[in-house]
Amino acid sequence: MSTNQNYIELFREKEKILEKASPSFMKEIRQDAMDHFSKTGIPGRKSELYKHTSLQKIFEPNYSIQLQPSKVDFKVEDIFTCDVPNLKTRLEIILNGFYLGKKPSLSRLDNGIIIGSLSEALRQYPDLVKEYLTKHAGTRSDGLVSLNTAFALDGLFIYVPKGQVMDDAVQVVHLAMTGLDTLLHYRNLFIMEDNASAKVIVCDHTLSPFRFLTNSVTEIYAGPGARLNYSRVQNEHLNSNLLTNLFIHQEKDSQVISNTITLHSGTVRNNTHVLLNAEDCDSQVYGLSLADRSQHIDNYVNIDHAKPNCTSTQLFKGILDEQSTGVFNGRILVRPDAQKTIAYQTNNNILMSDEAKMNTKPQLEIYADDVQCSHGATTGQLDENALFYMQSRGIPRKEARLLMLYAFAHEVIDKIEVAPLKNRINGLVDKRLRGELSRCNNCSMACRDTPLPI
Repeated sequence: MSTNQNYIELFREKEKILEKASPSFMKEIRQDAMDHFSKTGIPGRKSELYKHTSLQKIFEPNYSIQLQPSKVDFKVEDIFTCDVPNLKTRLEIILNGFYLGKKPSLSRLDNGIIIGSLSEALRQYPDLVKEYLTKHAGTRSDGLVSLNTAFALDGLFIYVPKGQVMDDAVQVVHLAMTGLDTLLHYRNLFIMEDNASAKVIVCDHTLSPFRFLTNSVTEIYAGPGARLNYSRVQNEHLNSNLLTNLFIHQEKDSQVISNTITLHSGTVRNNTHVLLNAEDCDSQVYGLSLADRSQHIDNYVNIDHAKPNCTSTQLFKGILDEQSTGVFNGRILVRPDAQKTIAYQTNNNILMSDEAKMNTKPQLEIYADDVQCSHGATTGQLDENALFYMQSRGIPRKEARLLMLYAFAHEVIDKIEVAPLKNRINGLVDKRLRGELSRCNNCSMACRDTPLPI
């Protein structure tokens, strides 16, 4: 039986469990998603979008699938603590794809903001969730999204009503921690109504030494005048494979800034889709990847300028060492009606070894004639003339290399708006470049060999 057929059969086997755990309208959505998956399957290298990333291999192991919350008899805080000093946030933990912690699991604040478990939001506010869930990601985007739609049961839900501002940033910590190889699906839904404002920090960590495959989807709706700053820090061990799908839908005069920092993992594929659906939208998408050993990091970005007078910026940087590989595939689509578009796309990469490889493909697809658009990519090694100049001023070669790499990475890190997080990422990147950052830096367990009590 093929890998695709295995997941189709697994869905049929677990369909009653999925149906029981969700409102009735989700049954049709899940079935439609699985029907689409049965036609497309897991994306393969024959697809132009996945030609440099083999997903079939990472789906082949016999994973256990997580379809119910983990039973824990310990405090997660005893094992994992956020080590960002002075970071004032509202902490939300998703353990193995399910909301963990606060009771009640869904809170409605005095100003109308709702935050907590997506599963509980489906139960308490089905009409609100139904209006947005799968509407921007759809069930037919690609096989990964379809698979997530079919199996995901929980994640984080944020609703910020008109004119409201979330004072503290929301920190969403996704933890993978089981006693066996596990496939995880979770789904986040963030709804920003007119003139709403928020900051969201997402952290991905693994806290046990088993093999993990995470396939996640995050949908963001930014209404007219809304402001959202979204930062993601990926720091998992090398036996983890992380597939993320981010869908951003923007309305008039909205601004969404997205920044993804990949420090550690095995294979990472980040898909970002942005739709600028009204005039005067601003989209800024940034990414920084640090890879060594046999890591593979693939970033795909698609920004759709559907209306006039919008701006977008893409800036992605990569530092690759040893036998690591990287991919950047960025696309800007300017539709015929999207006059006065301003769009920029840049991808810069540094290869630290002769064995490291980078594939980059910046793309412009323009159907309007009054636009300002540019794209470019560079891949190479550190400038020997610059290194020589620094050495001639008394800086040792090793320190000169580190200074140049740090300066190269800082342009992306500087886009993070939450100051304590920016300072911490600066420190982590510095340690990572020096080889001092362990692959599970935030885990006090150091990945012991005995299974955890889950």
